[in-house]
Amino acid sequence: MSRSAADRQTRFTVLVALAANLVIAAAKTVGGLISGSPALLSEAAHSVADSLNEIFLLAALRRSRRPADAHHPFGYGKERYFWALLAAVGIFVMGGCFSFYQGLHALRRDDDESPTGYTAGLIVLGVALVAESTSLARALHQARGKRGAAIDPALRTVIAEDSTAVLGVSLAIAGMSLHLATGSVVWEAAASLGIGLLLVYVAFRLGRNARDQLIGESVDPELHRELVGFLMRQREIDNVAELLTMRLGMHSVLVAARIDLAPGIDSERVEEVSMRIRHAMCEQWPQADQVFLDITNAPPRIGL
Repeated sequence: MSRSAADRQTRFTVLVALAANLVIAAAKTVGGLISGSPALLSEAAHSVADSLNEIFLLAALRRSRRPADAHHPFGYGKERYFWALLAAVGIFVMGGCFSFYQGLHALRRDDDESPTGYTAGLIVLGVALVAESTSLARALHQARGKRGAAIDPALRTVIAEDSTAVLGVSLAIAGMSLHLATGSVVWEAAASLGIGLLLVYVAFRLGRNARDQLIGESVDPELHRELVGFLMRQREIDNVAELLTMRLGMHSVLVAARIDLAPGIDSERVEEVSMRIRHAMCEQWPQADQVFLDITNAPPRIGL
């Protein structure tokens, strides 16, 4: 699949998640204010945070496609990881912290009476569960067959958000139902705290992944071995002393190799050999668009 086609698919997935979260956030907020349910209000904050994060991800998809320039010679591919990091911070602050606040506030309230308006709230959560599951299914379908760094950080964030949303809505339904059945708000407070812990954990995982990519993460070991094997199969190369790689974005990889040429290669051919190897590598791995070869001549073998 081409880069533009993959970006269009990811953009559509993010737009589907954004549309679902905007509707769900409004419904949860109204239901939470009417019922006074801390679990439902926690889920409303969760959906608002997800909506803002998806706006971040749309910005990431647009800005990361800008071409390289004098100030950014390797392009803007890492913008995706920067905005994914902001999305992780948003999940932590707007979702996790607010959920903790709602849970602790409900415990201090010590309200043991059966709440009113919870039937509407449970209906809202039921609809939200269906919508979030649909959005998650769309994201998982796009990610099928991909793994690790091959998954777009925007798509990875949508999957994490929707998975958390499905679990969070399930916790809220359980907490509200037990509150109705027992008359104790402790169940809802526990659900809110559980939603908060879930969001903090997801934010940590997403933030750690974005941090690794921003710092500069190498390609996976399998691709590293393939690159070394490719270089060793070139008839002009005697030895690969070192191979360093770094992901510059979803579709861009920097490859820096220190290689020894086979004895007897004329110095005038070095540039020609270097160009041929770089071109062949880019043809086989289009994402390896930044290839640098540090070439030295191997010492002549004794006895030859």
